[in-house]
Amino acid sequence: MSTDAAGDSDGARQADEGDGSEQTGREAGTETPLAIEDLRVSYGKVAALRGIDLRVGSGEIVSVIGPNGAGKTTLAETVSGFHGYEGSVRYYDTEVSTRSTSDLVSEGLIHCTEERDLFGHMSVADNLSLGTFRRGNADERRSFVYDLFPVLEERADQHARTMSGGEQQMLAIGRALMSSPDLLVLDEPTLGLAPVVLDDISDGLDRIQEAGVTILLCEQNVTFAMDHADRIALLENGEIVREGAPAELREDEYIHDVYLGG
Repeated sequence: MSTDAAGDSDGARQADEGDGSEQTGREAGTETPLAIEDLRVSYGKVAALRGIDLRVGSGEIVSVIGPNGAGKTTLAETVSGFHGYEGSVRYYDTEVSTRSTSDLVSEGLIHCTEERDLFGHMSVADNLSLGTFRRGNADERRSFVYDLFPVLEERADQHARTMSGGEQQMLAIGRALMSSPDLLVLDEPTLGLAPVVLDDISDGLDRIQEAGVTILLCEQNVTFAMDHADRIALLENGEIVREGAPAELREDEYIHDVYLGG
């Protein structure tokens, strides 16, 4: 799918309805939203992820960076329940493989995909309404989204497919927020966006974290990731080869030379 065109039917990936009555992972009594241990994912004989260990603490933004094809999207999709795997992926104390994707959504694990998966023939307001699967005040969440990205309120009646790529990205993030995430998985939210739109997404990400949302950010734009993440993990060829605080990794000679323009 083009990054500038919303899909009409592909948005069903997380459109399984839930009544919001399920107990969330946080209520189950643990404060570690995401714990990954020795994660291995293969496509046939091809190993996509090999021995991944990663933790995301409550309220953190942890960014997985790396080149195209490194395995970032596979990691995001596996965390969200879309791939079988070996090893362990725990959302709070629940092994992801034991839950359906609709259960995970109802429990607060929300995935905003690289493709955005919008319903292009539907309005901005209707796309946002599709995110209201979980309990809570949907009007309050909508107000937060409109305050975060005012253009969405201005374009509430506009069809998603007629919006620019940047506006569609805001809408995709806004719809994810309408599901009241405990853990928000963002896959390449800056892909193909103009600098002026990057500023809006950047400000929005800061405010989402301030609202208490934990974020796993899979991002090829290393500068953007460094500016926002509490911790960075560099993924190459399916393996994490560097991990640390942004200030630490900015001084890493390899990352500086290869990813930050030397």
